[in-house]
Amino acid sequence: MSYQIELRHFTYFMAVAEELHFRKAADRLFISQPGLSRQIKQMEEIIGVALFVRSKRKVTLTAAGVYLKKELDYIFNHIDFTIRQTRLIDKGSDGEIRIGFLGSAIQTIIPALLVKANEEYPNIQFSLEEMSNYLQVEGIVKDQLDLGFVRLARVPDGIEIKTVHTDTFSLVLPMNHHLNEKTFKSVKQVADEHFILFSSDYSSVYYDKIMSICEDKGFSPIVSHKSVHAQTIFKLVESGLGVAIVPTSLQQGFDLGVKFLEIPKISQKAILSVIWKKDNRNPALQQILKFL
Repeated sequence: MSYQIELRHFTYFMAVAEELHFRKAADRLFISQPGLSRQIKQMEEIIGVALFVRSKRKVTLTAAGVYLKKELDYIFNHIDFTIRQTRLIDKGSDGEIRIGFLGSAIQTIIPALLVKANEEYPNIQFSLEEMSNYLQVEGIVKDQLDLGFVRLARVPDGIEIKTVHTDTFSLVLPMNHHLNEKTFKSVKQVADEHFILFSSDYSSVYYDKIMSICEDKGFSPIVSHKSVHAQTIFKLVESGLGVAIVPTSLQQGFDLGVKFLEIPKISQKAILSVIWKKDNRNPALQQILKFL
């Protein structure tokens, strides 16, 4: 066979694997559909495996194709990051740390980490993005993130997890609500009210803990609204649309018409953990891990 595998083959494969449609992939690549089909067929011949199952109605990945896509996701992400790091180093930086986080981590944990890191490594840059537990784990696996601040009980093999903060839970009420620090004895006192919660998609562990707090007191909460952002939840509470239960640390950094009452006599804690990939090769990460 006279031809060899080239980078363009992988680029073409990824376009088809993501679109699962040859015409759409060809349009995205600005090449003809027959030309794309030939390139994919050539790639399959070079490797010696079928990567796609083609029919008149749809295109699907074979098991080999699924594996190749997963690995190329990692490889392409790592190449992009390596190029970005190279440019930063050329400009005098010591590199970049990419951090994903849940909203509560930005109140105290991440600022404290950044202050310590900046004191010792002022030339390391940080990029931060709020995202769900699931997206953070995916980002760590695919080499799109270096650190994630999550609420998870377990993580996939190859990922380290460490508890960095244990928090209590607080009830969030409109400022004019009749309950206050003196009269609040149990979350059961709001059993008949509507609840505004973080979506289970955002953090299933957190959502389950909120449900268990209520169930331990003998009721199931009436959930009327869900959101992935604390500020949205607080705004809905301020507007009188319900009450909420959140980690106590979330009361910092917001200036809205709500009050926080720490929930007494419950066993549940809001545990925040940091995760990173064991074989992460970012040299800047190795300098930052000691602050965790």
